[in-house]
This record gives sequence, C-alpha cells and structure tokens, in this order.
Amino acid sequence: MSDSVLRDLDDGVLTVTLNRPEKKNAFDDPQWDGLTQSLLEAREDRAVAVVVVTGAGRDFSAGQDLTAFMATPKPRDDGHPNGYQACMEALYTFDKPLLAAARGVGVGIGCTFLFHCDVVYVGHSVRLRLPFVNLGLVPEAASSYMLQVAIGTQRAAELFFTAEWIDAERALEMGIAARSFPDDELLPATLAKAREIAQYPVSALQATKKTLLAARQAGIRAADLAERDGMAAQAGSPENAEAIRAFIEKRAPDFRQFRS
Repeated sequence: MSDSVLRDLDDGVLTVTLNRPEKKNAFDDPQWDGLTQSLLEAREDRAVAVVVVTGAGRDFSAGQDLTAFMATPKPRDDGHPNGYQACMEALYTFDKPLLAAARGVGVGIGCTFLFHCDVVYVGHSVRLRLPFVNLGLVPEAASSYMLQVAIGTQRAAELFFTAEWIDAERALEMGIAARSFPDDELLPATLAKAREIAQYPVSALQATKKTLLAARQAGIRAADLAERDGMAAQAGSPENAEAIRAFIEKRAPDFRQFRS
C-alpha cells in the first residue's frame, strides 16, 4: 500500500485518507492504486462496515496530477490502461456504504468522486469545480450521468458548461452535499455518522447498497463509455494542449484561435 493513501480501521469504520497534501492530494498512479486497493479489500473484509474517504491537510483533492498525466504511462498487469480506470471500476461497483468528508479544494475527480459517495459532508471551506471544458476535455467518472441524477439536467449542464466554482452553501443547496460543518468539525461529524451506520449488520448494509447500485448501473456504464470516447477524441487536441500549456505557464488559455 502506497503511503499516499492511509487506512485506519476502527470498530467497523475504515477511514481512507488521500495523503499527498503537498500536491493538494492530486492523483498519480500510486495514489490511484492505493485507493483501488483500499476499496477492493474493504469490499471483501467483513470487519469493514462503512468506508469514509477524506483528504490530508487542507484539501480533499485537486484532481489528476497533470505532471503525472503527461508522463509516459508504465505497463500494467491488471488489464486496465491506467490507475484511474482501475479505480473507477472498483468505485462503480463498491457495495458498502461510502461516505466522504471533503474540505478545501475538490477539483475534477476530487469533485466527481463525491457523486459516487452515498453521503457527502463538506467543510465550510470546500470549493468544488468540474474543469473539463476549460481544459478542452469532457466529463469523467460517469459524472455526466451521476450529476444529472443528483441535481437535475439544467443545473448539471450549467456546472459542466461554465466550470464555475461551487462553494459549501451551493453544494448543500443543490444536493451535492448532505450537510456542511466548520472544517475542524467535519471529520469528527462524518465519523460519528459512519459509526451510527456501522452498528447495523454488514450483510444488510451491503444488500441495501446493492439495491441503490442496481438502479443506476446502466446509466453509469453508458456514461462511462461515452466519456471515454469523448476523452479519447479531446485528449491531446490543440485545445487541450493549449489548456495544459496555459496551466503550466499560469495564464488564461486562448481558445479563440481555434474558432476559424
């Protein structure tokens, strides 16, 4: 297990902490693999009733580490092209209650991951963003389906097309989060709810989660395939390259040059 993902099991509650605070917990392959392993092992471990995912430091996750994203991928032996896809497969089928405690920045997968959590609590400092169009890309993690289900088509479209920031008040009002807390109370409150859930039979919790998953699996799979096609078409495009250059150079991208 990579030290970029920490695990602590206490009385049925497994706390999984994304642990790259110096990078705002942005994902590289070791962190993807650590989260995947945590979900797969938690699914099979009868001692785990509930999983809570949080981030070390002041942030949940800044999303994909762009430096790692641009590096040449290393060959894998698990049948997945990269750590992200392996993690998504584990996430889409995770059949125990999954809670999130998110504060600070939640960008890209740091936001879309939350849509797959059964209960999301946010700190007052949380700032979420879906930065796909501004990177010349399309949504990921089946978020094009999951967000519509959670908040409605028009609201989801507005967030995807504008890539605007979502604060704690708006996340709560839209239904992206269930409750918000002062940052220092966030994790204790989330763990308290997790312990409340963990008192019940693991078999009943799993059976209940499976009913929730059954109702949305077809939509998740369809969105995932559409997003993969869209990402394959857009990743590496001139617009995407300009967005990444602009990010590295700390300037606004110029997409008007591609309109003629």
